[in-house]
Amino acid sequence: MFVDQVKINVKAGNGGDGMVAFRREKFVPNGGPAGGDGGKGGSVILKVDEGLRTLMDFRYHRHFKAKNGEKGMNKGMYGRGASNSYVAVPEGTTVTDAETGEILGDLLHNGDELVVAKGGRGGRGNIHFASAKNPAPEIAENGEPGIERVLQLELKVLADVGLVGFPSVGKSTLLSTVTSAKPKIAAYHFTTLVPNLGMVRLEDGRDFVMADLPGLIEGASQGVGLGIQFLRHIERTRVILHLVDLSGLDGRSPYEDFVKINQELLSYDETLLQRPQIVVASKMDLPNAKENLSDFIAKVKQDKMLKTTPEIVEISSVTHTGIKELLSKTVDLLEKTPVFPTLSDRKRQEQLKGEMLYKYDESMQYPFEITRDSDATWILSGGELDKLFKMTNFEHDESIMRFARQLRGMGVDEALRAKGAKQGDLVRIDKFTFEFVE
Repeated sequence: MFVDQVKINVKAGNGGDGMVAFRREKFVPNGGPAGGDGGKGGSVILKVDEGLRTLMDFRYHRHFKAKNGEKGMNKGMYGRGASNSYVAVPEGTTVTDAETGEILGDLLHNGDELVVAKGGRGGRGNIHFASAKNPAPEIAENGEPGIERVLQLELKVLADVGLVGFPSVGKSTLLSTVTSAKPKIAAYHFTTLVPNLGMVRLEDGRDFVMADLPGLIEGASQGVGLGIQFLRHIERTRVILHLVDLSGLDGRSPYEDFVKINQELLSYDETLLQRPQIVVASKMDLPNAKENLSDFIAKVKQDKMLKTTPEIVEISSVTHTGIKELLSKTVDLLEKTPVFPTLSDRKRQEQLKGEMLYKYDESMQYPFEITRDSDATWILSGGELDKLFKMTNFEHDESIMRFARQLRGMGVDEALRAKGAKQGDLVRIDKFTFEFVE
């Protein structure tokens, strides 16, 4: 089974907690703090494995979690950091944050790595909080929480040349003729249900990868037929071989088929029509093919959808007529055609440009949110505040006082007053509840 889209959950490891400890060796009169730091939590990293061809493995294993760092120890000893968790993905995988829509990266080559969930840093032990005013602090941090995400993995096949066209125009037959690939071939529509790849090697030593993409029909970009799910695989091809059945045995017009497929490519991504096309007039061994060819050529020359009139090559995969000419023209075109940015590449660039534009937003004045529960309790939440809360060790009074000072420094007191909070009102962060004090 070919799987090219899947959602997975990843959770990085939490940092280890820092420790509150003191030196108690004999003959050491002023021991002082000796609590060590916690170890770093493990990260979740996607890594390309060239042996994988689909995302099939993720259908049954969708949750990936790295280990937490170890806690700090006495005598200033650090906790052991956790090892990273590696997840193998095939070449051509695009990774997107499913909740925000942010494109995190493309994994194209064997060995490429992408950190998708960073492990939390270890909490600091009380050895870091000693000062002249407080030489024996009972303050230590909990480890930083690891990042947790829902990811959308999308596989786009890596091929130099893509075969497009209506069902049963001869794409699979051509692929099986010029490569050692063995796609399913039968006398009915939608025989090909998954993309097939094959390596084409010419007599002069040049080679390229060809992809037979499932047959498109009118409305594919809106989900008709096999739909948009396979249009994405055309994105990474540099040259398009557009197969058209010139025999007309199905009762369809070759030129209308040609226009409809180009319209679907345009609807999905307008830049696809900027890529060089070679129109492959297939099944030229059948009756009426020669008669239909002259009319087809005349109409293609008048077509304004493509910027340049594509070259038309006549072939028959059965008799092997025109195959060598087609392959030679294709590889010549490949050598002078650059790599085109995909739709996800362009979205990623737009996101990066957007991140560079800073605008003042009153809702971002505080790094937290304030709401009120039905029982009149004030609820504090927000990414930065939640992380600070989780990294506070509430077993020690000094740590609690430090947390209160940090909240005041973030502007929590001021924001609560502005919302109408009064002396004695209850305030809750997660499961921790305290009274508001003026």
